[in-house]
Amino acid sequence: MMNSFLLMITTLLYPACQPGHTEDVLLVKQGQSAYVIVLPASATKAESRAAAIFQDYVQRISGAKLTVITESQYKDQAAVFIGNTVHTLGPEKIRNDGFFTGSKDKQLYIRGGSGQGVVYGVYHMLETYMGCRKDTKGPAIVPTARDIRINGVLTDLQEPAFIYRESYYPASTDPEYLSWHGLQRFEDLWGVWGHSFFKILPPATYFKEHPEYYSLVNGKRQARQLCLSNENVYALTVAWFKKAIADNPDAMYWSIAPQDGGGGCSCDQCRKADAEEGGPQGSLIRFVNRVASQFPEQRFTTLAYGYTAKAPLKTKPAGNVFIMLSTIDAFRQDPLSQTSSAAAFRKNLEGWGATTGNLFIWDYTTQFTNYLAPFPDYNNLQPNLQYFAAHHVKGVFSQGSGETYGDMAEYNSYVQAALLWQPNADIKQVNTAFLKGYYGPAAPFAGQYLDALSYAVKSTHSTLDIYGNPIFNTRDYLSPALIDQYSTLLDKAEAAAGNNNIYLQRVYQTRLFLEYVVLQQSRFYGNEKYGYLQPDGNVHPKWPARVKHFTEQCKAAGVQELSEGGLSPDAYAQEWQELFSRKWINSLALHAPVTLVHAFTPEYTPKKEATLTDGLFGGNDFSYNWLFTYGKDMIATIDLGNQKNIHQVQMNFLQDARHYIFNPTQLLIETSADGMKFTSAGVKEIPVPEEDYAVRINHYSFSLPGTAARYIRVTAKCPLALPEWRLVEGKKPALCCDEVSVE
Repeated sequence: MMNSFLLMITTLLYPACQPGHTEDVLLVKQGQSAYVIVLPASATKAESRAAAIFQDYVQRISGAKLTVITESQYKDQAAVFIGNTVHTLGPEKIRNDGFFTGSKDKQLYIRGGSGQGVVYGVYHMLETYMGCRKDTKGPAIVPTARDIRINGVLTDLQEPAFIYRESYYPASTDPEYLSWHGLQRFEDLWGVWGHSFFKILPPATYFKEHPEYYSLVNGKRQARQLCLSNENVYALTVAWFKKAIADNPDAMYWSIAPQDGGGGCSCDQCRKADAEEGGPQGSLIRFVNRVASQFPEQRFTTLAYGYTAKAPLKTKPAGNVFIMLSTIDAFRQDPLSQTSSAAAFRKNLEGWGATTGNLFIWDYTTQFTNYLAPFPDYNNLQPNLQYFAAHHVKGVFSQGSGETYGDMAEYNSYVQAALLWQPNADIKQVNTAFLKGYYGPAAPFAGQYLDALSYAVKSTHSTLDIYGNPIFNTRDYLSPALIDQYSTLLDKAEAAAGNNNIYLQRVYQTRLFLEYVVLQQSRFYGNEKYGYLQPDGNVHPKWPARVKHFTEQCKAAGVQELSEGGLSPDAYAQEWQELFSRKWINSLALHAPVTLVHAFTPEYTPKKEATLTDGLFGGNDFSYNWLFTYGKDMIATIDLGNQKNIHQVQMNFLQDARHYIFNPTQLLIETSADGMKFTSAGVKEIPVPEEDYAVRINHYSFSLPGTAARYIRVTAKCPLALPEWRLVEGKKPALCCDEVSVE
């Protein structure tokens, strides 16, 4: 099948029987070539690599192996000049790591700017003029042809809009894919990346003996951030960078940035600097500038993120300091230039732009809580990158699903690569090129699938939250009815792929995203329509096999975790086995109405009050079957409909410190015959936990032997404040309760 595919490509791209233009470059004729590859006398590593790549692919296409020589060996002969040879064509200077591909008098020229520019130029030549493709990681698609003809005179100069371009998806683990698409990786460019304070001064090494090196929070030194006014912190940081730079002299950037989360230092000196600069970004920028001044030949980056997102009022970043501004707080259904949720980001972008010309953006194009869930921000990729370019941003880290497989990973990576190079590229051409190359004859229906998702987001006024969940979308773009429509389009794509196993597998992998939604939403529906349970509470007989097949497909597609720091496919299957094994409890309170004194948090409680009596139990994910109450007591009254004899009341509470979810400090159970006068039936005092970030489900049971009541009131006292070890400014503790069972 692959051979027939290559033959088709060859037929389309290499009509050798047709007469060529007088300026055509007939690089190979009938498997033979008179051309040599010419390198500069002192070729760089990139130029030598570019020549080897060009030689290899020409041989793979045609069987002809071009000899590589240096310019000192060159005689007046047909040649492909690669790199900055004396024999040259095109502009005198090529900006950044751009490239030029051209031809004159039947000679070919491939030149590059700095870095890997010449390598990018070779891959551009291979794809644009010789029919090779690499749409994802793994082997490239290489057509076969006895003739290789470059039609007409070439004069193709391309220079990237951004000096740093990263699309963080599984394909970025393939070095050739990166070079093919002009992408980069932070692992290759940064000596130390991201949240780096504790990489430089690890608390395990210093905190016990020197707590003063770390932030003063609520009057106590805590290992949350560094104290940036401490002279020893500065001296140790400079010493650390001296050694790190000596060990890794080729690194282009070095990060000096706070840990993820809050906890900035409030000591007198840090607080004074912050007051002068308008916030904690003040002490940060002053510290980074001071360290950067000791290494004027190096480039340093820091994060404008969370509590350091705003630009300082007075101090400008030094000339060798780059600011990486995050877009984390914005929803994704509309472009960042328009959506109201990005108003703070836009203001911060303007603020930083007024202080420095060295701006990078840390952007997000995935749903971290559900990597496989369809996340159709596809139509916003171009306007967002155009917006960044218009504001003179120099680099973009577009964070997708990382090394694990996520929604439309191949598509996102390919399109982002094209737009990171040239934000004003013809997006229709980019989309068409990918869809045809990746899906083959199934391309039209795959394109319709993407269009249908994007249209549904707009028409249903959906919210795309990078921390969202498919169960929040059961009434909008991921409703069961729309999922059926999307599935029908993929049915057509599958039929169009025919017997081609490569295209079929790619359609199957695209279907994986819908299947994930169906499985996740089935937990929400329970024993209702679309649920994994039958009306009698027993597991639907087809569901275990469906979960097993999904798990196998996940592993075949390269899914390592289903969410950021979440379950592996095998662990996900095990979670389902636990659900299947749970006994259906026919509680006296099943589907009983619930009245709340304080409102639940709607974005995390899609079933509203009914969550407490729907017969389903929440798992480790707080967004599934938990009644989420933020910053207030949960006071719930359950109406059993009539007076009943009660023996026991049970309930669960979630503990998830990472998401500020804690146990109540006290649980009180009361009963009533009339809903007016309540009698205490049990109380439990619950101690504040020690530092513990493990996710736990805590079970509480109250024995009420022989109690007759119609109403049961559960009062869960919310902690007054976050525990000291999880204290973050502006955050409050939350309660998550599920399934009040009455027997």
